[in-house]
Amino acid sequence: MVWQLFQSLFGGKGAPARGAARKKLDVRKRFEILRQGVAGTMSKFYVARDRQLGQVVGLKIADAAKVAAFEARFRGLNKPREGEIATQLVHPFILQTYEFGWTTANEPYLVMEYLAGGILHSHIVANSPILRERQLLPYIRQSAEAVAAIHEMGYIHHDICPRNLMFTQDLQIMKLTDFGLTVPATPPFMQPGNRSGTPNYMAPEVVRRQPKDQRLDIFSYGVSIYEMLTAELPWERGTTGMAAMSHNTPPADIRRHRPQIHPDLAAAIHACIEPDKEKRCPSMREFLARISNLQSTDL
Repeated sequence: MVWQLFQSLFGGKGAPARGAARKKLDVRKRFEILRQGVAGTMSKFYVARDRQLGQVVGLKIADAAKVAAFEARFRGLNKPREGEIATQLVHPFILQTYEFGWTTANEPYLVMEYLAGGILHSHIVANSPILRERQLLPYIRQSAEAVAAIHEMGYIHHDICPRNLMFTQDLQIMKLTDFGLTVPATPPFMQPGNRSGTPNYMAPEVVRRQPKDQRLDIFSYGVSIYEMLTAELPWERGTTGMAAMSHNTPPADIRRHRPQIHPDLAAAIHACIEPDKEKRCPSMREFLARISNLQSTDL
């Protein structure tokens, strides 16, 4: 697989050390904070110059209380921490995480690769030229490969959305990030009740507290790509945590917003956003197979 090749080439000697820090992080001593980035629901993100690595990185500092409240949902299940998961995911289309641990203020932190191209959500909101002028099929395949790799590693991302897809500075690559809600794809972690994710991209089985599996990520991925291509959502956009309650109804045909889209791509995206998970595209590999013959001009 692509990610295994990448790992063999870049995950060993010569790469930044990965894993848990041996001692608590003194943020002010190690980093020069350049600016604050987009804050998440459980954390703050900073662009910082890492004096130890000698490069600009992303620094994520989580709210310890909020993280503890989320982790409490899985008490007794030996759930891996975000950093433990993220440092395993060495892949060309997944944001690299170099290190994780605790700050001297007892806050969980991660040191990550910094991508200067911005997040997909910002480009959609700004009607960015890259979404009008660039070939988008590579981004579709890159992000699908990223989700496939996470699933093949045995995880559910649980929050795929345009806020968690980022571009490299040259805009050639889009990478998946943020594993704060990621859980193992095993029965104890797939029980009904964990209503986590971003509502406008949330699968019906999640919001309705039904049993779930990796197909919830396929749904969220499909909604994200639908929006990247159209600047619209398949359902009416909501502003509250219950926005996903409408996702049990048929979605708006993507061809209504993008008439020129290739029928095979339209069908593949709609297979991802099928409300009934038993009818949904079963895997990201299947999605990639369905669009394997498409050319960039087919968008």
